[in-house]
Amino acid sequence: MTTRAIKTSVLGICTVLLGVSQAAAQACPGNFKADGVPMVTGITYRSWDLIKGKAPAAVLKNLAAAVAAEGFAGIRVENATSSVAAIQETSGSGRPQTLRVTARQSGPATRVDAVFVVQAGQIAPEGYVRDALCRVIAGGRG
Repeated sequence: MTTRAIKTSVLGICTVLLGVSQAAAQACPGNFKADGVPMVTGITYRSWDLIKGKAPAAVLKNLAAAVAAEGFAGIRVENATSSVAAIQETSGSGRPQTLRVTARQSGPATRVDAVFVVQAGQIAPEGYVRDALCRVIAGGRG
């Protein structure tokens, strides 16, 4: 193998490894999805990520604190379903927006799923919701 071929191989391997580490760091934003038609139907925003090295019970406690930090009310930790449920009423309409975050074992990690739902006739900026869901999920790390 020539020196040039070795350099090309090493560069290729580094590029692949950099791409993998960036993908891992981008997991929550990359997993974000929104379903629904703004103002016509309810919109469901969701994302997920894996938290390594922590049991679901420990992650769940951290998630409750992260949900509170995002300004949600009516926070309920449901140990039986390994979830946190909360509401947010910011429009003045009396029609709450709901958040549900679950923490479940997934191999050697805990998978955290977050689902935020706004009702028909309500809107929420997609970028803001994505960032907020990812902050909540990251909060599970403690």
